[in-house]
Amino acid sequence: MVCRACEARHRGICGALSPAQLTELSKHTTKTVYAAESEIAPVGQAITRHASILSGVVKLSKLTADGRQQIVGLQFAPDFLGRPFARHSDVTVEAANDVKVCAFPSTLIESMVRQSPELEHKLHEQTLKELDEARDWMLTLGRKTASEKVASFLYLIATHIDPEVEAADGLVCFDIPLKRTDIADFLGLTIETVSRQLTKLRHAGVINIINNRTVEVPDLNRLRRMTEQDNA
Repeated sequence: MVCRACEARHRGICGALSPAQLTELSKHTTKTVYAAESEIAPVGQAITRHASILSGVVKLSKLTADGRQQIVGLQFAPDFLGRPFARHSDVTVEAANDVKVCAFPSTLIESMVRQSPELEHKLHEQTLKELDEARDWMLTLGRKTASEKVASFLYLIATHIDPEVEAADGLVCFDIPLKRTDIADFLGLTIETVSRQLTKLRHAGVINIINNRTVEVPDLNRLRRMTEQDNA
């Protein structure tokens, strides 16, 4: 059965479902791949389906009245994409890189939430996790230096693309899912400042830049320490 074999099942919300619920859900799921930079859902769209992210990174953004974009969040596999019982999206949802999702009718998952305390608890846990991360990011944007912001961004990506990486020893390697313009937007910096800080981290031996997107981190703890104090 498709849902039982899904690699994201045990870490995502579907791990809270009973075998019978998984069987029912699998009858209505649709797997979709979105190319990098493509729109998954525009702001204001009526919500008819929710999804679990199977791979890739999703960016959530809002526009100001004069058309300026602000990235307000990132989501990673196996995050639940959407808000149960909401009827319209209040953010623009886009694929930062190539993204694969498993989508299902919102009415079905909302019915399962009513029937399953475990599923409700799992969704509540994700909501609180996102709230904690949003508070941490407010601190990053409001109080940290440019150097600390860029280090915090890299640490965020490294530890969210692969949740096991925080316990890893030795080299950590990952692809940055955002373009430099998006990184600058996310951090409230200029593109030139982002590039300058990446170069400083490379010269200090904190990271190795393999190409425009691929980054190696020889010592993740050293990168973490760079998020907490200005080592410029």
